[in-house]
Amino acid sequence: MQATLRPRSAGILLVAGSVLFGLGSVIVARVSLGAYAVAFWRLAVAAAVFLPLVRLSGQRWPQSRRALAGALLAGVFLAFDLALWHESIRAVGPGISTVLNCLQIFWLTAIGLMLFGETLGRLQLAGLLAAIGGVAMIAVPEFGHNVQAGWGLVSGLLSGVMLAVSMVFVRQTQQAGPVGIFPLMFLISVGGMAALLPISLLWESNRFFPADWTEAGWVIVYGIVMQCLAWGMIAYSIPLLSLALTGLLLLAEPVAALLIDSVFLHKPVSALQWAGAALTMLAIYLGSLKSGAKQEAA
Repeated sequence: MQATLRPRSAGILLVAGSVLFGLGSVIVARVSLGAYAVAFWRLAVAAAVFLPLVRLSGQRWPQSRRALAGALLAGVFLAFDLALWHESIRAVGPGISTVLNCLQIFWLTAIGLMLFGETLGRLQLAGLLAAIGGVAMIAVPEFGHNVQAGWGLVSGLLSGVMLAVSMVFVRQTQQAGPVGIFPLMFLISVGGMAALLPISLLWESNRFFPADWTEAGWVIVYGIVMQCLAWGMIAYSIPLLSLALTGLLLLAEPVAALLIDSVFLHKPVSALQWAGAALTMLAIYLGSLKSGAKQEAA
């Protein structure tokens, strides 16, 4: 089926998935649940969706302990990525938090440098310097009017670190042996739920359950649409496009989040912050170009 989808259609699907993913930040900003609780329920809904898909598809479960452990650990780090991203959304808004989360490509570069002996190319160095400048341009005005700016920026950056580590464990799981996408996503969801449940109950017991049926409905939408549908659209489209084009189109997520933040949630975004966001997204694109070249060479 993938072979019948043209690159132009795949690109549209990728942008649509990225925008849908960014829209999830609006739900997080509006519901009353705690940041860790929202992440738990998102993964719980996803697990409830993926388990029957595993049975219907007949896809293989991991055949080795290493692959099983890798999938569960990927879920643990994804869980903290989501929770910290939620914290950042509530501190500095969906737009800035999503831009910061997307910097995970540079944390992946750092992991490659420290653990796998990879080198830093010119594009990545230029992207890193641009990212530092962009984040500074975003941060300075925020500190002038937002008492939560410090935590919002730190949690946003840390969410990118957690996402990068999660992706490393996904890669190791796939290297350990064949595993279907549905079993992988189910195990990731279970690993994340196991990590988040005790924290949610301990820190956010009064904000663990949805306040009413409307809020419960939004949480279900968040789990199905963002964790299952949006991720599925992105994962389906990426193999059909060049990696350079993929890196560019994925920037639709932070762009959409910034626009939603400014237009619909009425968050004041200064000209300097818009410029910083643009510079940061250019940095992300430069980093994706280098990463794409390395993956194609492999």
